[in-house]
Amino acid sequence: MRILYGVVGEGMGHATRSKVVCEELVRRGHDVKIVVSGRAYHYMAKAFKDVVEIRGFEIRYEDNGMALDATIAQNFLAAPEMLQANLLAYYDRVAAFRPEVVITDFDSFAGYVGRRQGVPVVSIDNQQIISRCKHPKSITKGSRFDFELTKSFVRAKLPSLDYAFVTTYFEPPIKPKYAATTMLVPPILRDSILKAKGSARAGDHVLVYQTSTSDTTLIPTLNSLKNERFYVYGLRRRATIGNCELFDFDEATFIEHMATAKAVVANGGFTTLSEAVFLGKPIYSVPVRHQYEQEMNGRYLEHLGYGAMHESVDAKSLKRFLAEVPRMTERVAKHRQDGNELLFDKLALVLERLVRKSQKKKRDVEVSA
Repeated sequence: MRILYGVVGEGMGHATRSKVVCEELVRRGHDVKIVVSGRAYHYMAKAFKDVVEIRGFEIRYEDNGMALDATIAQNFLAAPEMLQANLLAYYDRVAAFRPEVVITDFDSFAGYVGRRQGVPVVSIDNQQIISRCKHPKSITKGSRFDFELTKSFVRAKLPSLDYAFVTTYFEPPIKPKYAATTMLVPPILRDSILKAKGSARAGDHVLVYQTSTSDTTLIPTLNSLKNERFYVYGLRRRATIGNCELFDFDEATFIEHMATAKAVVANGGFTTLSEAVFLGKPIYSVPVRHQYEQEMNGRYLEHLGYGAMHESVDAKSLKRFLAEVPRMTERVAKHRQDGNELLFDKLALVLERLVRKSQKKKRDVEVSA
């Protein structure tokens, strides 16, 4: 089967999970062409032969928050050039591929190709949960505007999906209108995370993953909790400052430190949170402001008893969280996931059904003509 796979390049979470799915599709004998934007292009190009670089929208951040006005202005100015570049990529390297089905991890370019060429479009992402599921008021309270705005954006970015696999560690009910074309599946996990499960234990350190290098308050705050030990990633330097050990990012070491941590401090990014949940780690989540998807992830952590959500890392709330770690560890230990097998098996069935249906429709059109 010829499959066009689109990967959004904002952040690396989409690329790491898409790589897992693409590897499985190739292993099963499918011909996979990948379109990807941003720095995720180089990551995917190292692993696969047929990878096309496209342009995608970018998000601007300021003080651990999404700068909405700056993001809109930047992408508005870049839109004409981006459109021209993507049209060139389509006609030069994508159109002749003639996919039988399109899979997209929140990438609208691939969705456009699928609609243009009249083939089924399947999404595999965690964003669809915002628009396709019902959420209790506790999840949207105080953030209704951001919730509605994000829901509208998700629907507009990938309209007319034939099927949606929604990766998630929480399971709200699917809206009736989407029930026949939506399935909730466990988060997609890298082999290195799956293997780390066997050696996971509660050590004496807390893993801190900080994505903002401009935060000058983090280390002093952690230093104030003198009886704790912190392994800190994301500040892009190697140093020891009081009870904090700073590390340059290395995937193997990072995963080892997560697997042996007693808890994790991170933002609200889905990949990091889902990996920590799989490894049985309570999470202190600090979502990026104005990114409702991250806030939803953090609120469901609290809802499930897997962690706590806060606007920032402050000594008082972090100390209170760490006192609750034993109780939260018991709760998150109840989370169950059998690798990626459910998604792989169900995806194969859905792809076969959609392609057969699409081919029959084309034959019927030819006969009637």
